[in-house]
Amino acid sequence: MANRVFIATSLDGFISDRDGALDWLHSVPNPDNLDFGYAAFMEQIDAIVMGRKTFGTVCGFDCDWPYTKPVFVLSKSLTSLPDGYEGKAELITGSLGNVIATLHEKGHQELYIDGGSTIQSFLKEDLIDEMIITVLPILLGGGARLFGELSDSLAFEHVKTEVPLNSMVQNHYRRRR
Repeated sequence: MANRVFIATSLDGFISDRDGALDWLHSVPNPDNLDFGYAAFMEQIDAIVMGRKTFGTVCGFDCDWPYTKPVFVLSKSLTSLPDGYEGKAELITGSLGNVIATLHEKGHQELYIDGGSTIQSFLKEDLIDEMIITVLPILLGGGARLFGELSDSLAFEHVKTEVPLNSMVQNHYRRRR
């Protein structure tokens, strides 16, 4: 059982710009449309847990629903999914411990945790086991941060580093327990 993160940040640690936009993710030319290990990562995942804001961002993508795995949306404010998303995602509420227990009972042991606030909440409760963070060579100067305040430090061990397209740095870390 593991809770994993696969995400990109700017050099200054932002996962979206001041407007919540993600266009900067395409700031490095990728002529061969490499996925930087995303497909291999997704093969290890049983389900995706994301926050309401991330879900809203995904709903705004100009493409078909991008996930084949079950998606669970953490939200205290949503009472139902927008029209057209029933069957594609499911709302889930409660403490993170209860959310994880519920997902494990449903057979989802390997979880992809996505979205800045959601990742921060999981980290605050020491519920992240692995992180793959790709740093792009751009300073956004503001936006949504990947990391927030923690009451205690969390030690991770370095698993590996890759340099995709000879310009980004992808670091893989595992929680040291």
